[in-house]
Amino acid sequence: MNPPVGYRRETRGAHPPYEHPAYAGTHKRTPRHAPVRLEHTLSEITGPHFPRERLASGENDLTHFDGGEALGERIIVTGRVLDEDGSAIPHTAIEIWQANAAGRYAHAEDVHKAPLDPHFEGIGKVVTDEQGMYRFMTVKPGAYPWRNHHNAWRPNHIHFSLFGPSFATRLITQMYFPGDPLLALDPIFNSVPDRSARERLIATFDIEVTVPEYALGYRFDFVLRGRNSTPTAG
Repeated sequence: MNPPVGYRRETRGAHPPYEHPAYAGTHKRTPRHAPVRLEHTLSEITGPHFPRERLASGENDLTHFDGGEALGERIIVTGRVLDEDGSAIPHTAIEIWQANAAGRYAHAEDVHKAPLDPHFEGIGKVVTDEQGMYRFMTVKPGAYPWRNHHNAWRPNHIHFSLFGPSFATRLITQMYFPGDPLLALDPIFNSVPDRSARERLIATFDIEVTVPEYALGYRFDFVLRGRNSTPTAG
């Protein structure tokens, strides 16, 4: 793939502001001075290049861990990673992390009084193929309280981290599920100003991806930079 000569600036409102009034965590971490606008140079559009180490077998399957099978509704999440013109971006490293089916992370700082699953670690990794495709097998994460405001609950979601072909295509975001009633109440989801951009954070149920009698299928594509880019989500 030839190196790009530059990236289009994203549409205004496609990404959340640094500070969002309803999202308490942004009040402390937002910059207090206006960001400095820098034009793209070769440093931002041609690197860095990460070594693509061989993945261990099964790193894209989160349903089996430590000799057992995870509890919960099995799902498949698949899709493509694309550039701003709709072309595939192969060899993109994708990492995910998520809560278990009860809404609890396998992390020492998560003290939510929901059960841990000894057979669910909640992390996975994959590298896209030549068509920019990826695929994860996991369980649908549960909602959980997060104390941002009174009776605050996070919708079901999966965190994604993508390392595209350059600094300018780095993306950290979240994927949500269709029909979740908590989306209308969630400050993180609603911190993205543009409605159409918010909708790009919601996966699509796909019966063709669904495995009969085993796992429901969801499709979720990523667009790195430019028009129709996938919004960032902290």
